[in-house]
Amino acid sequence: MTTRGEQWLDEEAGPIVRPYALIRGRTRSSADNLDLIAMVTATGAPYTGETALGPEETRILELAERPMSVADIASEIDLPLGVVRVLLGDLHDQDLISVRAPAQKGPRPNERILKEVINGLRAL
Repeated sequence: MTTRGEQWLDEEAGPIVRPYALIRGRTRSSADNLDLIAMVTATGAPYTGETALGPEETRILELAERPMSVADIASEIDLPLGVVRVLLGDLHDQDLISVRAPAQKGPRPNERILKEVINGLRAL
C-alpha cells in the first residue's frame, strides 16, 4: 500500500511513466501505416517546436543518425510499437526524421494464389 506523496520508482529507470502518458493519450498519428521494416533517418533539421523534445524523442533522433528500422527503434527504446509510431509521426510531421518505405522486390501474389497455397497445405 502506498502512502500519500510516495512515488512509484523503478530502481534503474527512475519514476515510471505509462506509455500512453508519453503520447498524451493519443493512439493515432501520421505514422500509423509505417511498415515495421521502414527505415527511419534523422534529417538533422533544427527543432523549432514550442515545447522541448522528450527524452524518448531525443533518443529516437540519436538512434536515427544512421538509418534504423521502426521495429529496431521500438526494441531499442523499449516502448510498445504503437507508442513509437505516434512519436515517429510527431517527429516526421516536424521534418526531424525521414522515413523510407521498404523496397518492393516484385509484385505481391494475389489473394486467389494465397488461398490456393493455404488449401494445398491444409490438404497435406
